Amino acid sequence: MSDKVYNVLFLCTGNSARSIMAEKLMEHWGKGKFKAYSAGSHPNGKVNPFAIQTIKSHGLSVEGLRSKSWDEFAVEGAPHLDFVFTVCDNAAGEMCPYWPGQPMTAHWGVEDPAAVEGTDEEKLEAFRKVSGYLQNRIKLFTALPISKLDSMRIKEEIDAIGKTMD
Repeated sequence: MSDKVYNVLFLCTGNSARSIMAEKLMEHWGKGKFKAYSAGSHPNGKVNPFAIQTIKSHGLSVEGLRSKSWDEFAVEGAPHLDFVFTVCDNAAGEMCPYWPGQPMTAHWGVEDPAAVEGTDEEKLEAFRKVSGYLQNRIKLFTALPISKLDSMRIKEEIDAIGKTMD
């Protein structure tokens, strides 16, 4: 059994909703085997209040959450990344920085709950739905016997997880 802790970065454009929720869900479900981070290509500087409410509804802490640039993870002294997952279609299509160590990457795109218009309850429901998709994918990912799989098999698995919606 490996004691290695894998560093996982979730990327989105604004780093205010999906990637932030994924970071906290990975932190929870990774149970010390994974260290989670999130960032954005064009961070908007604040965490969406519905994302905060959704994270809290899972009983998770929102302490220390902030919207930040992916540039923070491409500089000397940044954490070595093992996995990088894009959770929005815009970030998946953008030219990413060079990630030292060549982490495995996959696209886990989900719809943008922040784009939903309507009542606060309708918006919150959109965040809950997206959070559920992310949580299911993260549970599948954290259940993988990563230390026992070769890199080609891991890549196949993480790509397949990105297509899982329920």
